[in-house]
Parts: sequence; structure tokens; C-alpha cells
Amino acid sequence: MTRIVVLGAGLGGSIAAFEIKQAVGANAEVVVVNQGDTFHFVPSNPWVAVHWRKRAAIEVKLGPVMAKRGIGLRPEGARRLHVNENRVELNGGESLTYDYLVIATGPELAFDEIAGLGPHGGHTQSVCHVDHAEQAAAAFDAFVAAPGPIVVGAVQGASCFGPAYEFAMILDTELRRRKLRDRSPMTFVTSEPYIGHLGLDGVGDTKGLLESEMRERHIKWITNAKVASVEPGMMHVEEVGEDGAVKKTHDLPFAYSMMLPAFRGVEAVRGIEGLTNPRGFILVDKHQRNPTFPNIFALGVCVAIAPTDQTPVPVGVPKTGFMIESMVTAIAGNLGALVRGEPADEEATWNAICLADFGDGGVAFIAQPQIPPRNVNWSASGKWVHLAKAGFEKYFLAKVKRGESEPFYEKLALELMGVRKLKS
Repeated sequence: MTRIVVLGAGLGGSIAAFEIKQAVGANAEVVVVNQGDTFHFVPSNPWVAVHWRKRAAIEVKLGPVMAKRGIGLRPEGARRLHVNENRVELNGGESLTYDYLVIATGPELAFDEIAGLGPHGGHTQSVCHVDHAEQAAAAFDAFVAAPGPIVVGAVQGASCFGPAYEFAMILDTELRRRKLRDRSPMTFVTSEPYIGHLGLDGVGDTKGLLESEMRERHIKWITNAKVASVEPGMMHVEEVGEDGAVKKTHDLPFAYSMMLPAFRGVEAVRGIEGLTNPRGFILVDKHQRNPTFPNIFALGVCVAIAPTDQTPVPVGVPKTGFMIESMVTAIAGNLGALVRGEPADEEATWNAICLADFGDGGVAFIAQPQIPPRNVNWSASGKWVHLAKAGFEKYFLAKVKRGESEPFYEKLALELMGVRKLKS
């Protein structure tokens, strides 16, 4: 029987497994390889970091869910992919062969590229993983006992900026509730060329909306920023001009810092010629298929996407939920076709939707397609975004618990914009 292996069970890999199984039915075996047997709802990590959520509230045990859907689960994780042998070497020493492979690993977090960055041996916190968010929550407790300056942001090469803005605003909200905001000056440090760029050259008026929000909350910012190094309680930042030369240096003291790192491909796939780019991201065509190894597909953060434009400091392109969902649907359709002996001609739409929660409000945007020029370029703000994000969390976790694969983001986009149909 045809075997389809899915590497990774995060936001993309989990729903991909469900949708692929639905597409192939009894005609193919679907097996998920993941590091552990637990799904984490990553968008809730900023809430975990300030104790607005407990870890258990954003987790789903995958074993029973996968079994219910007839999907295998190997929680050992992948050590190395051997593309010429159609084989995944597992961390436990065994191997798993495949007829088709779907790579949905997410990224490796490149904290080591900047001295002193990160929660493991470094001096900054992270909300990229729930383990990091719990550590950030413990550091926040210590901070509350002795408040001081805060530095939040995203370093050079980062491709995920929404959580940085979210966490800065959530910290502001929580500290105001605790009557500690006046003792906690905050600086936002980002590699973006301007506030609200988001790796997308802005969406709608994200520049104006986010600048206004940060002024209202007394958050200073430094754009075109490169973090040179981090020491205990001190971040060294280079502010770069349009010509790429350093125009100013900043030594920023902090009592608490959360900085998003750059991403790269995971070690299991990095450095495979024809499969990945120099950063280890998976090369795909318009069908989400690798051109060199046509039995390999990829989706989500692990996919290689060129930047929207050249910026003074390197800025990556985010892979948001709407884009990932469209990748999943295209891959499921293509695999279903291939198993039936038909051509794989489904294409992903690569649209973007984001709900950025600010604790007591937020910003929402829709970009269709994600990379400009666009047919839809919409953004809005208000207290309703906070409520919408909480509702989305509840919906998605329930969806994973039930093992459902029904597309959701386009319906959400339609509801947010109040229109009947989005042009493709």
C-alpha cells in the first residue's frame, strides 16, 4: 500500500494529516512523525508568558486523535531524511520508508547566530515554543518583583513579527493592570524597515495602526536594527541606514527582554542538495512540490519564500495560518490525485490573515495574496480583535481534538471584512 509520511504535527502538519487521510481514504497509509505526541497552539504562547493561559489549556494529545482517524503516529522525531532512499531515519534508530513525504517541520530557532540571544544559555526570552513561554513566565514573575526597562522585538533575519508586537502590547496591558507600567520603560527593536512592515511590506495601514498603538502605549522603537550581542541586562544594537551602513549604535539596558530569533531549516533536512536553500528551507513549486524530488511536498514555515523586497537589514517572509491552510488543501488534493493515478495540479492561494492580540484590543489584517501586489489589502483595529483571537484559539483546539480538516481561514476573512466573496 502507498505510504504517505508527514514530518511534523504543528499548526500545518496536524491538519495536513487529517486532510490528506480524508483525501486518500483507504487507498494509502498516512503516518505522522513528530517530536513528541503533543500538539501545542503556538499563537497562545504570548498569553502563557504572562500567565493568561496555562500550558495544559493549549495542548492536545495526538495519539488518540490520530488513531481515531486511522493515522499512525511516531513520536520519536526525525534524525535525518535520506531522500535518495525514500527513508526517514528516526531518533530512536529505526527508519520509516515512504512513497510520498510531506515536510511540515516548522523551523529551527537560530538563537546561536547572535551571542547572548535566547533562553538557553542566553539572556533573552522567547515565545516561539510553549517551553520557552513557560520560562518567559517565570522570568516575568522575577521581573514583577523588581521592575525595570524592557526590550522586545525581532532580530535580523526574523520572519515572524506579529508575536513580537503582540507580546509588547500584552506586557503593556498586564503591567498597567498591576500598576507597574510607570516603572517599566519599553523599547521595541526590529529589523523591519518601518513599524508595521511585518515582512510583508505592510498590509493596509498596519504602519499607521501600529505606530499609533505604540505611541499611545509609550513604547519607543528602533527600526532597521541589528542586534550585535546581548549581555546580562544589556543589549547592543546597531541601527542601519538605507545604504546598509551603521548610522547609530544603542546600548539598551533591560530587566526583561523577549526577542524573536531568525529561523532556519531543521537539522533533519538542512543541507540536502536540491531539497533546501542555503538556510535549510524547502524548495517547492506552485503545487507545493519539490522540483528535484517530486514525491516530496512541503508546507508552512519550513517552505522557502523569497523576501518581498530588499531591505537594509534582512527581513524574512512570514507564513501565516491562511497561507498554511491553503498549502495543506493543495497538497491533500495533489496526493489524492496521485494515489488515484491522476496528475497533481492543485495550487495554494498563499493568502494571509492575522489576528494580533494586544491584551485589551488588537489589529487584524488580510492580504490576498500575501505577497504584493494584492487584490485585497485590508487592516483594522479594535477591542473586538482580542475577543476574536480568543475565539479562534478555542475553535482551532477543538478542531484538532476532533481530528477535523475543514478549511477555516477564508470563512474567517469573509466574516471579518463583512463581504460575501473574496476575489482570488
